[in-house]
Amino acid sequence: MISAAVTGFFTSISLILAIGAQNAFVLRQGLLHTHIFTVCLFCALSDALLIAAGVAGFGYIVDLAPWLPTAMALGGAGFLIIYGATRIYAAWLGTYAMQIEGNSAGLWPTIGVVAALTWLNPHVYLDTLGLIGAVSTRYVDNSEKLVFGAAAVTASFVFFFSLGYGARLLTPYMQSTHTWRILDFIIGVVMFAIAAGLLRPLI
Repeated sequence: MISAAVTGFFTSISLILAIGAQNAFVLRQGLLHTHIFTVCLFCALSDALLIAAGVAGFGYIVDLAPWLPTAMALGGAGFLIIYGATRIYAAWLGTYAMQIEGNSAGLWPTIGVVAALTWLNPHVYLDTLGLIGAVSTRYVDNSEKLVFGAAAVTASFVFFFSLGYGARLLTPYMQSTHTWRILDFIIGVVMFAIAAGLLRPLI
């Protein structure tokens, strides 16, 4: 049981640690001090659903719908390009009075963005349904498989809430327009890079 728990936790945390669109958004909300709990909870619950599906053996969905990865890649890349462009444009404008005061978009627009960054990202499905689901197959006993999945879900909750609330430690460095411009520019570049990675296999 302990082995299954350790494997599940560290498999999940190692996959989530990579800097991606979702993580960058959680970090940004943490720096803004707004909607942190909701955003972190949404990301963690989304991961929990996908991890549960992967461990339960729903990875065969892709075999039933071979067009799905391509559709997700196109949709995800399109959204990432648009979102990345908005961040580059924001960096170019340099109007960050609201951000410096700790304000951001409303709750529902924020949830809409994080939902798109989460559910339109094919890498999320690869990591959860694919990789975590594949690792879980080494456990034949249902109780061990359950412990593995629970530990993987726990890792997701630990990571997202640590990232969201831990971002507050950077607040003293985020009190200038120049710093926010750099952050948004980096986020925009990351979005473009991820979109390019999604499109490359299709070209």
